[in-house]
Amino acid sequence: MEINEELIFEQTTKLLNIADNDVVNDPLQIAEELRSIINYLDWKYYVKSETLVQDYDYDRLYKLLRKIEEENPDLITEDSPTRRVARGLSTSFPTVRHMKPMLSLDNSYNYTDLKDFDLRVKKLSGQETVEYCVEPKFDGSSIALVYENNMLVRAATRGDGNQGDDITNNAKTIRSIPLSADFLRLGIARVELRGEVVISQNFFHKMNKEREGLGLPAFQNARNTASGGLRMKDSKEVAKRGLEAFIYQIGIAEDDNGEDKTLELISQSKSIDLLHDLGFKTTKQGFSVFNAMEDVLSYCHAWESKREGYPYEIDGMVVKANRFETQEQVGYTSHHPRWAIAFKFKAKQARSKLERIEYQVGRTGAITPVAKITPVSLAGVTISSVSLHNEDFIKDKELHLNDIIIVERAGDVIPYIVGPVIEERTNDAVEIKFPEECPSCSSPLVKEKEEVAWRCVNIDCPAQTEERLIHFVSKGAMNIDGLGKDIIRRFYKEEIIKHIPDLYRLNYDQILQLEGWKQKSVENLRSGIEKSKENETWRLLVGLGIRHVGSTTAKMLSKHVRNIKEFSKWDIEALTALEDIGPIVAESLYDFFRNDSNLKLLDELEELGVNMERKETMNVGNLLQGKSFLFTGSMQKLTRDRAKELVEQNGGKILSSVSKNLNFLVVGEKAGSKLTKAQGIETIEIIDEDSFLKMIGE
Repeated sequence: MEINEELIFEQTTKLLNIADNDVVNDPLQIAEELRSIINYLDWKYYVKSETLVQDYDYDRLYKLLRKIEEENPDLITEDSPTRRVARGLSTSFPTVRHMKPMLSLDNSYNYTDLKDFDLRVKKLSGQETVEYCVEPKFDGSSIALVYENNMLVRAATRGDGNQGDDITNNAKTIRSIPLSADFLRLGIARVELRGEVVISQNFFHKMNKEREGLGLPAFQNARNTASGGLRMKDSKEVAKRGLEAFIYQIGIAEDDNGEDKTLELISQSKSIDLLHDLGFKTTKQGFSVFNAMEDVLSYCHAWESKREGYPYEIDGMVVKANRFETQEQVGYTSHHPRWAIAFKFKAKQARSKLERIEYQVGRTGAITPVAKITPVSLAGVTISSVSLHNEDFIKDKELHLNDIIIVERAGDVIPYIVGPVIEERTNDAVEIKFPEECPSCSSPLVKEKEEVAWRCVNIDCPAQTEERLIHFVSKGAMNIDGLGKDIIRRFYKEEIIKHIPDLYRLNYDQILQLEGWKQKSVENLRSGIEKSKENETWRLLVGLGIRHVGSTTAKMLSKHVRNIKEFSKWDIEALTALEDIGPIVAESLYDFFRNDSNLKLLDELEELGVNMERKETMNVGNLLQGKSFLFTGSMQKLTRDRAKELVEQNGGKILSSVSKNLNFLVVGEKAGSKLTKAQGIETIEIIDEDSFLKMIGE
């Protein structure tokens, strides 16, 4: 891509003179020269981070090109810089299929994981020594670019790995993505590239400073801002996000006959050099090749130590078998390539101060302490609240008010207090005393035997009532459209609702008078509430908030009675006899259905039209009869609820935890401790989502 820059300056000076004089004698030649110069200046600025001309001069060149093209539309080419921002708004993003699936990466956290990976690659490839390449793992949004006959024809999000959203117009606004690249000189007519769209730390902070000046809320982190930018409907707004794209992989390359040319590119290192020479922003900085896994680990640790000083968010390093021939020999699972693994960095940490503690009351009366800390930025997010879980957590960590504390984001997601910096504890540190009374209703707190949580047992506690209402309407329970957490809190505060039955006798005229409510939104609310009356009874059982009863248990229970009120006649022995119902759950059910207030609640709901009767459902078959399943990680083709339904419809059984009673663990993306535990039990078969679907013929 390098060009004689003396010639560039000469041409630039000539073109600027033309712009000043506003006389274009040969529009075709001048337009070609302008496109060539501007594309080169873009490459130097957005890929090489080098500035050759002042912004003012660049703008004059750009305006001259746009003027020529407007006056001579037949001179416009698809790779013209003026084509980067499409006119008008996108109303939708059509779904397109990737040329080759975009798989996830398996994760490693230590040398043992890397060594196991190395042994697997050597075994599958039949090689005694494997060459590995290592490169930074950007924390951004994945993208796939398709070039045909040198022109960028499509850009898509990762989506479910097989297909994603077509975001071509938005991708064209990213100036580090060439609109054309000379793949044809390599005999490649069609190629799909893989990359990561990111925002630099400097630009992200600059954007937030500008938003602060305009009175707008700050963006929380660069990754989500980049991902959201790719899906904005107005390409002109996308262009303002400062998005950059690092290309890290040639997914597949074909000649004009459709024959695969990927193996001819030899290796990952050679393909990165090739992409760099073609003008792409690549992972070349930070890319290195090794023959020993010990050297790979050292390199990963070296990058971890300088992570904070890197201009972009990275959360690890990617280790790949360098030669494409080796990759072909090692192959893939349906989830990830066997020839690549991500070495994840340790969670980022920051220092802050524990200023105070707020005690929140849950729907079951459990008291959860929440630390309010001096706001601190960590991994792109400002943290001011961190859950302390329970009294034992506070004692185990020896936390005091006014302590300097270490905060991290577990998995770069969930805030967690590692502990206090005890050597910096000062005289104003105050030992934390857990409250003896409920912060909502002042009732005495109690702690049941073998439990860690303190609870408020006042059934009329306002905080519990509000949380029970929120739980009742939630997606996993009655799933009432139009009733979110904030609306419930507002209705409760305005005394529009006080108890669960009030949801089914709302005064819609009163709601219409509230600020922000229109006729359409009120009708949607009415429709959602009426629809919920016909829910299956397991949803009501979940919504009632019976302790230890989740959706799996509720579905099982609903199959054993015609009307759920029949459980009021069951004793503990009968409940314990049910499959997967232990003494704790049985006692919780017994207590709930022997409570007069709860039975009155059920009667009231039934009178209001809420379904209490079991709906007969027909099983699809018995393909999974006698087999038990558990799902972990993120599924790409099924929601978790749909996956469980399919198991039950085919005669199978859902378990809630890993044990010797489990037959199949279905693993999705970012599987955690359940996978690790299952790997230690020989009788459990670990399968992926596609394998599960094949079992049931889908």
